[in-house]
Amino acid sequence: MMDTRDCACGRTVVRDEAARWFVRLREPVVDALERQQFEAWLAEHPQHHYEFQVLEGMWSAADLLPAARLQALCDVPPARNTRRPILRYAVAASVLAVALGLGLFSAMDQSATYTGEFTTALGERRQVTLPDGSVIDLNSRSHLQVRFAKQRRTVELTEGEALFSVEHDADRPFVVDSGSGTVTVTGTRFDVRRDAEGTRVVVEQGTVKVQGRDAADNHFVSLGAGMGTRVDAAGKVATAYPVDAAQLTAWRSGKLVFNNASLSEVAAEVSRYREKPLRVANDKVGSLRLTSVFKSDNTDALVKALPSILPVAVRTLNDGSQEIISK
Repeated sequence: MMDTRDCACGRTVVRDEAARWFVRLREPVVDALERQQFEAWLAEHPQHHYEFQVLEGMWSAADLLPAARLQALCDVPPARNTRRPILRYAVAASVLAVALGLGLFSAMDQSATYTGEFTTALGERRQVTLPDGSVIDLNSRSHLQVRFAKQRRTVELTEGEALFSVEHDADRPFVVDSGSGTVTVTGTRFDVRRDAEGTRVVVEQGTVKVQGRDAADNHFVSLGAGMGTRVDAAGKVATAYPVDAAQLTAWRSGKLVFNNASLSEVAAEVSRYREKPLRVANDKVGSLRLTSVFKSDNTDALVKALPSILPVAVRTLNDGSQEIISK
């Protein structure tokens, strides 16, 4: 279900909430419970942190206003103590309105920084909406860190797989660093998977630039929709090749789709969703091909079905892992 904070009306509500917290925290006395409630609200969604940070920046930017003009904005009629929160809100709103008029909001919006860290456990899938509106879908056993700066949006994928739906911003490229290489875009939809052998990149929409670590002369491979590549552990980028993007990203809907895949590939993919790995006994078994669809949250069904599909058997080893052998 779509998070309402991602739409225009949702963002307006969050900005109103941020303004209320902003004013409340500037009262002379704020008790511990309220501070805990504020911290909980701040951590609830990246948009909360972002809007509050922008508001603080605009408030600080009020220092740029001439003193006389700022005094005029803050020169309000006396009010009873019971009205002070409303009064302070009005003053804050006045200064922020001037900041908007001077274009300071736009400047702060572009330069606001953001950091976040997201992890998924075994079998877990998670969707994250970033402050710029970009969306990240994380696959099982994945971990990444997000850092936004004025001129660059950076994600470090340290483990696993993620699908990125990036909001276009020509002045602020979006860069995914996977250790052996980087993927750079301004706005598109693509999948990045990192494993021990390197990084796989698949593009659903738009164009991405894939560059290996320590690439000479800024060499890169450009990928369009329906194209993919791999960056090996040494940082070498393979020539672009056509892919079935829908098949390779079917994990978003909890599916494992295999189209003439080798059992070695099947075992490696299934292992991402199991406590103990699934292996092939030898190259002969690993070279057998499989075409089928299974649910990623029920890989036991796949293991049980294999002997009825291919001339193989599955045995359980002492450590609890399983191995596919010839029948």
